[in-house]
Amino acid sequence: MADSDTTRDDELNAPPTRSTRDRDELRHRLTDWLTARVGAEVTLGELTSPDGSGMSSETLLFDATWNEGAGPTEQALVARVEPAAVDVPVFPTYDLELQYRVMELVGARSSVPVPATRWFEPDPGPLGAPFFVMDRMTGRVPSDIPPYLMDGWLLAASPEEQRELEDATVRMLADLHRIDITGLDVGFLESPADGDTPLRRHVNNQRAYYDWSRGDRRHPIVEASFDWLDANWPEDEGPTVIGWGDGRIGNIMYAADGYHPVAVLDWEMAALAPPEMDIAWMMFLHTFFQEIAEALGMEGMPDFLQRENIVATYEAHSGHTVKNLEFFEVYAALRHAMIMTKVRERSVHFGEAEWSDDLDDCIPHRHVMEQMIDGSWWG
Repeated sequence: MADSDTTRDDELNAPPTRSTRDRDELRHRLTDWLTARVGAEVTLGELTSPDGSGMSSETLLFDATWNEGAGPTEQALVARVEPAAVDVPVFPTYDLELQYRVMELVGARSSVPVPATRWFEPDPGPLGAPFFVMDRMTGRVPSDIPPYLMDGWLLAASPEEQRELEDATVRMLADLHRIDITGLDVGFLESPADGDTPLRRHVNNQRAYYDWSRGDRRHPIVEASFDWLDANWPEDEGPTVIGWGDGRIGNIMYAADGYHPVAVLDWEMAALAPPEMDIAWMMFLHTFFQEIAEALGMEGMPDFLQRENIVATYEAHSGHTVKNLEFFEVYAALRHAMIMTKVRERSVHFGEAEWSDDLDDCIPHRHVMEQMIDGSWWG
């Protein structure tokens, strides 16, 4: 079996295999589709993918040129394509229409910056899978690989600039949650599981995800965390809002010359949920990277995205009192753990890693989960 620490370091610092699709073939097929869509002959540049993040839907960046009216039109575009089954997707289904619709809704109903959506193609014929196309934004994104708190522009920023980015990000999250869903058609954001509340349905949907993702494996720390949630369910779940689902700074594009969001990306995990679910996820994902940095002997960014600051900024901007945060922190750690087990499965499939005898060893933050369950994480 592979040495777990070596494998973990490699996974954090080397881009994983994301797709086996042939880019030249995709380019020709996308050219044909776009030509038919705009009613003019289209020329496409090279297809590329963003560096440093993204392991779910396939993201294609390209420039397209065609004649429209008075002369040539050139557009910088992005296509989000459902992953191929042979590439061991992280999730069992990829609802591209949900992503497209929630971006349209958020763009129309809030000040949250989302890329303008252009076309949704549900037919798998043109590219071999459903996809949608949106405008490409310009800016800078904190990297996942290697993590932003180990290298890069955000680590190099001053403490004041880092706090400026943090506050702007949390305020943006509050703006998202302030969308009044009364009377809106948001049924497409309901989690597809049984339950008498949005939170119950969300958690039950994650149980189904665990059953799908593990195959014949068992992950004791995941199952213990589900048991903890059942035993500590909040009496007051709080309001229901449009939850981003994967709300973290690695899914946000910031101004090239500043620290405010210019594009909020990756909406595939969006769902109706209490606001604390997004708050805890944003907080935990930084904790995840910080714990790894410290384990590798690096300082990281220990004062960034801390609970007290996030809660204070969110409450001041939203008027909502944050509750039951420990419950949602455990849930965030649990959800991320299941994703990490699937990421390991993909790495094993592509020959980039092996399974350890202890299957929970593929979860880098298992010790955090253990401390959360026994109560010692919060002191």
